[in-house]
Amino acid sequence: MPRVFALLALLAFAHAGAAQGTKRDYERANSVGQWTAGKVTATKVAPNWTPDGRQFWYQNAKKEFVLVDMVKGTREVVAEDKLPKDAKPTPPPKKKRFDAADEDGDTFVRLAQPPRRGAESPDGKWATFLKDSNVWLRDTKTKEETPLSTDGKPGDSYGTVFWAPDSQKLIAIKTKAGGDRKVTLVESSPRDQLQPKTSTLNYLKPGDPIPLSKPHLFDVAAKKEVATSDELFPNPWDTGFEHWAPDSKRFYFTYNQRGHTVMRLLAIDAESGKVTAVVNEECKTFFDYANKLFAQYLDDTNEAVWMSERDGWNHLYLIDLATGKARNITKGEWVVRGVERVDVKNREVWFRALGVHPDQDPYHVHFCRIKLDGTGLVKLTDGDGTHTVEYSPDRKHLIDTYSRVDLPPVVELRRTADGKKVCDLEKADAAELLKTGWRYPERFVAKGRDGTTDIHGYIVRPSNFDPTKKYPVIEHIYAGPHDHHVRKGFSPAPYEQRMAELGFIVVKIDGMGTNWRSKAFHDVCWKNLGDSGFPDRILWIKAAAEKYKEMDLSKGVGIFGGSAGGQSSTRAVLAFGDFYTVAVSDCGCHDNRMDKIWWNELWMSWPVGPHYAEQSNVTQAHKLKGKLLLVVGELDRNVDPASTLQVANALIRADKDFELLVVPGGGHGIAESPYGSRRRMDFFVRNLMGVEPRSR
Repeated sequence: MPRVFALLALLAFAHAGAAQGTKRDYERANSVGQWTAGKVTATKVAPNWTPDGRQFWYQNAKKEFVLVDMVKGTREVVAEDKLPKDAKPTPPPKKKRFDAADEDGDTFVRLAQPPRRGAESPDGKWATFLKDSNVWLRDTKTKEETPLSTDGKPGDSYGTVFWAPDSQKLIAIKTKAGGDRKVTLVESSPRDQLQPKTSTLNYLKPGDPIPLSKPHLFDVAAKKEVATSDELFPNPWDTGFEHWAPDSKRFYFTYNQRGHTVMRLLAIDAESGKVTAVVNEECKTFFDYANKLFAQYLDDTNEAVWMSERDGWNHLYLIDLATGKARNITKGEWVVRGVERVDVKNREVWFRALGVHPDQDPYHVHFCRIKLDGTGLVKLTDGDGTHTVEYSPDRKHLIDTYSRVDLPPVVELRRTADGKKVCDLEKADAAELLKTGWRYPERFVAKGRDGTTDIHGYIVRPSNFDPTKKYPVIEHIYAGPHDHHVRKGFSPAPYEQRMAELGFIVVKIDGMGTNWRSKAFHDVCWKNLGDSGFPDRILWIKAAAEKYKEMDLSKGVGIFGGSAGGQSSTRAVLAFGDFYTVAVSDCGCHDNRMDKIWWNELWMSWPVGPHYAEQSNVTQAHKLKGKLLLVVGELDRNVDPASTLQVANALIRADKDFELLVVPGGGHGIAESPYGSRRRMDFFVRNLMGVEPRSR
């Protein structure tokens, strides 16, 4: 009998060790950041540069002092007293008024020459001010005041002024007010009182009237407006990149038409008021103005650098401002990700590119420079990974750090003259991390819906992965068209690792309709956010499961996401319920008519058409298959929380079973809170694994 009991105990232990969704799994999942921390070394270099541009030094992971001679191409460990005394760290970048940040946190110059704007004229003789919604002139010497405009009124008033360099003309922007839609939020459980509180926020939605801003030209000496026709800018979503020519003969600005199918660079003649289109771009889908609008004026040569997808890929063009003639600066089946700087003196542009190395992942960020005539392309980075760089003070060298999800950082010194590597600096060591059982996410590529286009993603497995076992599959989805979302750089604690530790295989995929591939790839999202790339995602997951038998699709696939990912994850169990069977949707923008105007009109277009309703999770709620948990914070100021509750209402009317978690006091992304995260984990363990969660 003792032997029998011993055998039963051994079997019980083995079963417990193979179980999924256990308390131990939850503990490991909730502490991923702790048990992976500090286990990867030599991930970066913090240089101290010498003033002569010859050397720099840094401390490595062993706290040794490393001296690098950039001219000789040498790297050596030296004693501290051998370090150059005059070396200094790289100063923090200066803030520029017209910088913007992309999704990676990188900055790029949107406009190199801020336009002259403000009250005082360049010659100091005049000052402008606003009075009774109109623009007035004040003689700075006599103090005499004269109205320049008389047609301004509340709700249709003048504002920003742009003076011509010769002080003879000015442009004043007149703005007609848009709609005043507000979203009202109810805070059910405020901390400082018993009774609920309400608050409102300004929140325009698709189809609402928007502010209309248009430039008006004024002759200062004549003290009157010079008539201009708005025929070429009748319905602006936005105007920008304002710039006076240095000879004061023309005023330039960009015009983005509402609906985003027309983008123009316009010029107003300062004498006649005639408006001409220097650049006129019209497309059948949309211009991605949020990411791909760039104009820099080159005053000395009467040119401009312009960004466009006119040939099907995002590239830079050199525009002759006198004739409008354009010629390629960059060209090819790859894209410009962002402009770093335009070097006017040397007539070249430094930029970030994706896909410029055809043998690598097309989403890898690389750094390049090229002459404005389109010759002399220099690829400053080369390693197979996504790159960040730090330039030497004289910009003759750069420290290049690159990595992949399956490659810890590698740091090199390279020359900017030809992009050649000077020497290796550091290679990160992940040995201690791998000892924990942690595994690199696996990059995987499969063909998309057209049978030819590569769809990229990765697979995350638990740290106690057993290749002889079967694991349910969950997709973490975010299909927002503003970017791509499959991470490319190394991280010891990828976001998907937490869910994987419960005993799942978690995947992340960029389907068609996401950004930074060809224009055709991106256009799939146009008037079609409900697509979310699902035809590509499903093919990708099936291809991965065919290769990796541990991926168990027998009970369907789980899916979760927040915001746009919340919209998509619910869409999955409405439109593709035979494949996706369990979904958790946080703060979803479930009906594009209910969400913020800029996001939805950019991708779903304007005016609001029947396609908005056709792709709404509200109108499609009756098609629900499988299990769905909706999560929303009552104080979500990003996506109207009513959007989630309207889905819930439609599900109730359709007599569908689902779960709803409304978090008092919660904001956007409340599913990332400890409670929301635990409820999400439990939902998948219970409904995809088929076991009762042991989270507590």
